[in-house]
Amino acid sequence: MQEIRIASVADVEELEKVPFEQRLKAKNTYEMLKLGAEVDPNAPAMSFMLSGETYNSPMTVNYAEFWRKINQTANMFHDLGIGPTDVITYLLPNLPHTHYILWGGEAAGVVNPINPMLEAHTIADICEAAGTKVLVALGEVPGSDIWEKAEMVREKVSGIQKIVRVFGAGDEANNIVGFDEVIENYNGDSLDSGREIQPQDIASLFHTGGTTGTPKLAPHTHYNEVAMATMMTMSGIMKSSDTLLCGLPLFHVNGVMVTGGAPFSIGAHVVLLSPQGYRDPGVLMNFFKIVEFYKAAFFSCVPTVLSVLLDIPTGDADISSLQFALCGAAPLSVELIQRFEAHTKMKVLEGYGLTEGTTASCVNPPEGEQRVGSIGIRLPYQEMKIMIPTSTGAKEAAPNEIGAVCIKGPNVFTGYLDQTKNTDIWMKEGWFNTGDLGRQDEDGYFWLTGRQKDLIIRGGHNIDPAAIEEPLYRLMGVQVAAAVGRPDAHAGEVPVAFVQLQQGSELTKEEIEAHLQKEIGERAAIPKEVYILEEIPLTPVGKIFKPSLRHEAVRLAYLDEVQKIENMFESVDVTVNEDKVHGTKALIKVKPMAGVTEDQAWKAVNDALARFTVRYDIQTE
Repeated sequence: MQEIRIASVADVEELEKVPFEQRLKAKNTYEMLKLGAEVDPNAPAMSFMLSGETYNSPMTVNYAEFWRKINQTANMFHDLGIGPTDVITYLLPNLPHTHYILWGGEAAGVVNPINPMLEAHTIADICEAAGTKVLVALGEVPGSDIWEKAEMVREKVSGIQKIVRVFGAGDEANNIVGFDEVIENYNGDSLDSGREIQPQDIASLFHTGGTTGTPKLAPHTHYNEVAMATMMTMSGIMKSSDTLLCGLPLFHVNGVMVTGGAPFSIGAHVVLLSPQGYRDPGVLMNFFKIVEFYKAAFFSCVPTVLSVLLDIPTGDADISSLQFALCGAAPLSVELIQRFEAHTKMKVLEGYGLTEGTTASCVNPPEGEQRVGSIGIRLPYQEMKIMIPTSTGAKEAAPNEIGAVCIKGPNVFTGYLDQTKNTDIWMKEGWFNTGDLGRQDEDGYFWLTGRQKDLIIRGGHNIDPAAIEEPLYRLMGVQVAAAVGRPDAHAGEVPVAFVQLQQGSELTKEEIEAHLQKEIGERAAIPKEVYILEEIPLTPVGKIFKPSLRHEAVRLAYLDEVQKIENMFESVDVTVNEDKVHGTKALIKVKPMAGVTEDQAWKAVNDALARFTVRYDIQTE
């Protein structure tokens, strides 16, 4: 494969002179992986370590064996009654088996990866929405509750006909198939079904977050996934001779495509960093030894991983093979990038993508200028614009004008599985409104400025959380920061900041507040309160989980108001949760003092919270 060097938008435009259809070598993921396996059948496709401590004794699967397992797995699913539109859901950690299930599953039917750390009832809701026919789950393994959850899910979802158990025995009477027991019974050369997979056939259904109401499932076609792999390998960040480290989970598009489908499509080597990935402390403690052992060139991660690695000495490990770290999902501070690049002598490429775009949309150019804080330039064949809504639709923003980040291209899905979720998701025909706010500079670099739904509205004044978060990330000692709106009786909501300090930092709340007073030019954007937390909640892939912080802000606001009521309560407790009807709802638990009636208690709470907009229930002890 010809080496691609991208330094600017001009290089992207030069590549695009060749029509995209001429770039595609396969029309589905099955053909794509076959071509990757044919580059060198004896080359390693995957190496797997059981833990970060045992990195130097991996199990390695070459491409010939990988291709055989994909066929065998597809044929097993066909034997279990899976057809092109039937859904296979998996609950698995990062294992070679996970890739067999994923790619073999796509060759037989439709694959639905789910985060096994979700609660069983949420997993069941996703399975119902997806229409799961076969559930694949890790068997009973010490330290894992996945099998227990799988059995609970089967009880709740009547459409599940079989469970495939990875590492564990089958049980025919209970419709349980032992994957490792039966897989060698199947043909490993071709598809027994004779299926001809069409580009527009659905390959996968990815859950995009949210745990109440009907789950949001994004369907990806085979064309979407092949296009994404092609665009990634054309971006210049990986080549067939590279070894890539996979630490992000294989229920998320980044792990699946950036350190999965894309490298497999060109015959590169993927190292699975234990079943837990970056969540395995041994992986991070031994990270630089792992890099040296495998001569790794590339890894994909989130900012929290870089923060942890800064505290790990490189020691005498030879990490000269490392070229790039691709990082996204959350803001990266200038300080973090500069310190990490000095620590490792490698480039950190900030990028951007989303499930609805199959994975990635833009990245800082590997051979060009790295603009710290920018998410880079668009990938080849990814159309990406900043748009401003108008009365007749939308117009393109001027350079550096903030608007909605919109994407269009062969990697962009056609809408959520649940049609009711597709209202107002298109800015105009073919252009998906990501929900992110951003700007594009004169050189084509994109800069995120926040989420449309993250805007804090203080008395009608729109505040972008980035106006608070960026100064916080510039303050030495701050590791993670997030700004959200806290309910306010007068302004509707006011900004507050949550901060997680770097290990060993002695920054005080007062010092942070003084810094923000000095750094934030907009008076309305200065946080009303700064809260220092031991740990800011993150999603499984390392994004700051703002819904949890919004709930905490509501809890603190309501607790503060009710505690101001004098001579009424012995104790007050507030909890906040998602609510299917109201979005967010608080539960106010109060213990009235002797002589205070329940009616008096209720009236006092209602009077205190009358001007707040978040719904609540009251419970007296």
